[in-house]
Amino acid sequence: MILASNVTRNVGLLIFVVLTLAWVIYWIVNNRKARPEVGSEIELAPNRKPYYTDEEMEGPRLLRTQMVAVGALVIVAVALPLYWLHEPSRQAGAVADYDAKFATWGSKDFAPTASGGFNCAGCHGGMNANGGVAAYTVTDPNTGEVEAVNWKAPALNTVLYRFSTDEVTYILQYGRPFSPMSAWGSLGGGPMTDQQISNIIEYLKSIQIPMEGCPSGERVCETGHLPKSVTDDIQKSAEAGVASGKYKTVGEALFSLDINSGAYSCARCHTKGWSYDQPEVSGGGAMGPNLTGGDETRQFPNEADQIAFVGAGSEEGKKYGQQGQGSGRMPGYEQLLTDDQIRAIVEYERSL
Repeated sequence: MILASNVTRNVGLLIFVVLTLAWVIYWIVNNRKARPEVGSEIELAPNRKPYYTDEEMEGPRLLRTQMVAVGALVIVAVALPLYWLHEPSRQAGAVADYDAKFATWGSKDFAPTASGGFNCAGCHGGMNANGGVAAYTVTDPNTGEVEAVNWKAPALNTVLYRFSTDEVTYILQYGRPFSPMSAWGSLGGGPMTDQQISNIIEYLKSIQIPMEGCPSGERVCETGHLPKSVTDDIQKSAEAGVASGKYKTVGEALFSLDINSGAYSCARCHTKGWSYDQPEVSGGGAMGPNLTGGDETRQFPNEADQIAFVGAGSEEGKKYGQQGQGSGRMPGYEQLLTDDQIRAIVEYERSL
């Protein structure tokens, strides 16, 4: 990006220097060709100098002028295509340069309050956003008792594996109801402008765990997925949970594990109380729908359809299953988990 802007500037400077030198040379040559003084005149006036003869004007002089014009035409014919070939990379470099600036500004907005930011880092685990804790209060619907809890804020260094940039923008604008995540965008009544929300998005892009399978030079892409070393660690954690007797199956462990502060946990949305370490019925519903009582098998008679849904997530307004309509709140897990891990989770959900 810097190289592209430097090349454009250097080409402009080179053209300026060449034109300046050409005019200096022309001035020197023209002065040297001045006629010697005649009579009492110190210098013969230009309008009294003998000029070229007709033979010279229509011969060597005309030929030289034509050759200069042809040379200028060749320069234009070569320079324009070269500039045209460079233009796409120059524009891409300019976009990348602005994205880098926006990410830098976004990091300032993401920073703790003490550093002048909006304190996103205070809940989500510092500037690396690998998961943290947020203060929150919950109210018992039966007694009305209010309790202060520590809510496990999700990791954001994989958020773009789960949601599109539009979905993350929506969450930033309007917040997450029934959680500590309040509305931050001006559209939702928050303190951030649309530009600041965009800056936060660019910063989040810059801190994502680099995907495997992306085109060269890209950190995040639609075709990428978590590095195998990370998915292997997830699998080992799930198997260790089964070995300890805490979970009966790998699918249950993957559904419930607090890996990276719940970045991959289904229980965060589908089990009430999970986010503040007071889990109730597994899969009984919270921000996400109730998965118990055979609801999943009724919604997805074909297991393969449910696997595809969990992998892709929901899109707002798009039909899923038998009678479902997407809200965009269900993240997709195909970039976070392996096919076998998603299948194990679906099998556990259907067993509920």
